[in-house]
Amino acid sequence: MKRVFILAMFCGALAGCASLFGPPPAPGDSAAVVEAKLGRPTNVYQDGPDTLLEYAMGPLGQYTWMARIGPDQRLRSYEQVLTNAKFGTIKVGRDTKDSVLRIVGRPSKQVRYYSVDGDVWQYRYKESDVWNSVMDVQFNRDGVVQALVNGPDEEREPRWLR
Repeated sequence: MKRVFILAMFCGALAGCASLFGPPPAPGDSAAVVEAKLGRPTNVYQDGPDTLLEYAMGPLGQYTWMARIGPDQRLRSYEQVLTNAKFGTIKVGRDTKDSVLRIVGRPSKQVRYYSVDGDVWQYRYKESDVWNSVMDVQFNRDGVVQALVNGPDEEREPRWLR
């Protein structure tokens, strides 16, 4: 009985991930087709006339996909946003929590450091598509980005390396 339960859980998990391994949506696809291919988004954001559908891969996931739907309800772009290039577009002193959500989506974790007089959002990602890393986006009390700091993702390092 225990084996049947484990097998059923494994099959359910695979079925839930099936849409992730299918063909990605193509520019011009309708919003309905995008959701049929990818499932329900983890968050939805407004960015001017466009709607952003976020597909975050969980708190330990290193990938967040963002589908940009235009006012015509057609897909404009679909991209993995947890990258060096996207983090590089976040402007210190200008971007806010709302704009960071539209750029890289929700954080993996929110933490507080004594050395930071505000919130810190952590994003796990593959730096240069190779290294398990964490990007800390540090905000001041007003919710404006004051620093971006990256380093190794210690939770993903093998225990023998620690």
